[in-house]
Amino acid sequence: GDLHWESGQWGRFLVHGKGARGSGPRHREAYLFEEGRALLWWYIEEVRAEFCDDPDNPDAPLFPSERIPQAVVALNVTTPAIAVTPSTFRRALKDAGHRFLAGPVTELHPHLLRHACATHNYERGMSLWEVQKLLGHDRPTTTVSYLATVHADPETASLAAAGRAVQRLVMDKGNLR
Repeated sequence: GDLHWESGQWGRFLVHGKGARGSGPRHREAYLFEEGRALLWWYIEEVRAEFCDDPDNPDAPLFPSERIPQAVVALNVTTPAIAVTPSTFRRALKDAGHRFLAGPVTELHPHLLRHACATHNYERGMSLWEVQKLLGHDRPTTTVSYLATVHADPETASLAAAGRAVQRLVMDKGNLR
């Protein structure tokens, strides 16, 4: 139910976040990218269907746990799957970072992925305001603190945005929309 293939260019999914400084849970939409959509589609078609619950149920977890309580196993009945817990996901992400990353960053955690998303989108020309809205921040200063790169320079971004505006004007033959 949290995955929306039809939204955006490649789809969107809902992320259940914890919120900052006791502000309570925040739900945000995250955007799929082309390769991520293909990988997620493969997972749903080939792997997700192997679990014992009904994957077509919109309330079924996207990433169910393989661990089923012994009392439920003893009943020998089909039951709804139990979602992978946040702590299990964090531990798996951390283990994957240690196994596969060989650089300055070797320890992955979910929030680091938000920082990487902000940085990569900003470096590829998304405006600071657009990144701020994407991340669900109230203040641009919060978003700027997420940009962890020397390339995240407001002057460079401004020049890139101006270049894109010029291209649009040339393509539209000077017509402003």
